[in-house]
Amino acid sequence: MKRSKRYQALSKKIDKTKSYPLSEAIKLVKETGTTKFVSSIEVHIKTGIDANKTEQQIRGSVSLPNGTGKTIRIAAFVPDSKEKEAKEAGADLVGGEALVESIKKTGKIDFDVAVTTPDMMPKLAVIAKILGPRGLMPSPKNGTITPNLKKTIDELKKGKVNFKNDSTGNLHLAIGKTSFDDQKITENIESFLAALKKAKPSSAKGNFIKSVTLASSMGPGVKVQL
Repeated sequence: MKRSKRYQALSKKIDKTKSYPLSEAIKLVKETGTTKFVSSIEVHIKTGIDANKTEQQIRGSVSLPNGTGKTIRIAAFVPDSKEKEAKEAGADLVGGEALVESIKKTGKIDFDVAVTTPDMMPKLAVIAKILGPRGLMPSPKNGTITPNLKKTIDELKKGKVNFKNDSTGNLHLAIGKTSFDDQKITENIESFLAALKKAKPSSAKGNFIKSVTLASSMGPGVKVQL
């Protein structure tokens, strides 16, 4: 992949042959996160799972203590009787069967997370092929199928995020902004790693977390010591 002169210059500040202590890695990521906007900081993890085996898929959620720094839009698929509750809880898009039908017809997605009540799940089946590939299908594993809309929506707004492995067995998660102080970034990363270890599939053998890399938006990666 051809890299810009800016990227190449920033990469020279990082020794690609070594892994850095977390505190040093965070400083390097912030130093090389020089964009015209406030960059996100992402953590990329290589795992030892066999991504082709269903029983080794990784899915979970974590409440980042300091949030991600990103404002998320939440869609609540609820029956008419729950619409007021969902709106008061802070959902950005609220609706029932009419909202489902609209998405089915247009395929338009204007939200980052979807939540629903248990009784609405069967009605979402017709848009599963639209929501699923985008990682937006509500699931009991990530807590987005809930009878307690207020609690769930509040947690999501404050920084609860879902994670799952990609087709290669790796995970990618935004865990803050370059504007965060180092302690907040550290706390978010440590919370995510703790949640990931708890989500380790029982059938996964050997070294579970093989490598951890931090990077800013459009910035070079920095390997972290395990």
